[in-house]
Amino acid sequence: MVGRIITSLDCVAEGANWLAGREPAFARALPLVGDLPLRREEDGFAALLRAIVGQQVSVASARAIWGRLEGAGLTEAATMAAATDDDLRAAGLSRQKARYGRALAQVGIDFNALRGVSDADVVKALVAVPGIGVWTAEIYAMFALGRADVFAPGDLALQEAARMLFGLEARPSDKALRQMAEAWSPWRSVAARILWAYYRVAKAREGVM
Repeated sequence: MVGRIITSLDCVAEGANWLAGREPAFARALPLVGDLPLRREEDGFAALLRAIVGQQVSVASARAIWGRLEGAGLTEAATMAAATDDDLRAAGLSRQKARYGRALAQVGIDFNALRGVSDADVVKALVAVPGIGVWTAEIYAMFALGRADVFAPGDLALQEAARMLFGLEARPSDKALRQMAEAWSPWRSVAARILWAYYRVAKAREGVM
């Protein structure tokens, strides 16, 4: 079953108000972070490739690599599948990410079908592709599919933001943060937006591409 889809800034605001009414920490954070972004993008190959590019690198590095891929015309499945190692290395992809990008281009995901399945089934389908872990699948579900109740607890910026905002002694683990986020359903994707925004303000740098 597909739940609520975030389609506009009004949806984000609705979720933020709901969260602020139930969690004092979010109520404190919202005046500090200002308006939350919509952060929607068109679903499909390019969105998932962007998520792969963003794995385990800084936001600045991910944006630079993506810009080079766009400049080289390598953000479509056909061109990625045909690209050489030299092409992809020139764009800044590591050998491993080049392999992941080509695997994604060749696997033939039915992106239209993903729109109609549950959040859990989206993640299950995507993690079957080499190079796509749970974090990447959850990021895709949030930003490309607009799922309102998806969270990405493996994200280090979310973990650090939660540590700061909730006054935790240490950065929570993936498992611990996933358990925390259960209380933020059905707006976990908006909770993630608040935490990323709080991270940006507190650390003066972006936490997600």
